[in-house]
Amino acid sequence: MSPFLAYFNVIFSLFPHRFLATGNSFASLHFEFLLGTSTISRIVRHTCQVIWEQLRETVMPQPKVDDWLRIAEGFNLSAQFPNCLGAMDGKHIRVKKPPHSGSRFFNLLMAVADSNYKFIMVDIGAYGSTADARIFSASRMGERLRANQLAIPESRRLPGSADPPAPFVFVADEGFALTNHVMRPFTKRGLDVRRRIYNYRLTRARRYVECAFGILSSKWRVFLSSIQMDSENATRVIQECVVLHNFTRIHEASSSVDLDDFPTTTVLSLDRTLHRRPGTAGIAVRE
Repeated sequence: MSPFLAYFNVIFSLFPHRFLATGNSFASLHFEFLLGTSTISRIVRHTCQVIWEQLRETVMPQPKVDDWLRIAEGFNLSAQFPNCLGAMDGKHIRVKKPPHSGSRFFNLLMAVADSNYKFIMVDIGAYGSTADARIFSASRMGERLRANQLAIPESRRLPGSADPPAPFVFVADEGFALTNHVMRPFTKRGLDVRRRIYNYRLTRARRYVECAFGILSSKWRVFLSSIQMDSENATRVIQECVVLHNFTRIHEASSSVDLDDFPTTTVLSLDRTLHRRPGTAGIAVRE
């Protein structure tokens, strides 16, 4: 390979990740690498697409029953919350507003994280101001959960309990609807000791997804400002950041993480205004 081609291979491999890690605009990268902004844009899009396709099955495969059981064991050991398959939340990520799309436009990252701050499942889409429960219900994850297509293990008796087997669940905040597979905290009014302990343990488990979002936005500073790309290409950028996040977590599994070290203000919380009456099945499971 000629030195000229070798130089450009190095350049092409560097600046897509420089864009993600620094959040520098294409105009800034144009002056840094002496390439046209349209060329930079095409290479970034292509690189993001290739990395997502090549790494997704390796670092974020669809969990099977044994994988779910390992994840649940991790939450039981780290947060003392049994039968937990993951912590779930959604964040708005600012992107360039398409024409005629209204006053607010975001790309939404709905995600489930494990106790190692890895993303187990993600759903990325374009939304305006919408509540968690409605977004999750309309997402692919919500549809697959309702259709029993996630290979969730059979119900299992809780440790130290003689009660009937309890289903495996995802933990979430008050913005999500309470169902037999999605647990949220009790309301703060009139809590007895048992419910306070439940809320405390659920909150400890749920913080893992908050911390995962914090690590994501801290390492990939493209989230510090609005992504100046259309919705389709912004989705590709988010996808690449997610799989690279998982890749680094796999290779940093022995490192400890402090939630306070990773601010989450760069990814915006969803609207919490939707309140649904929980179903009787969800109430029974929570009790």
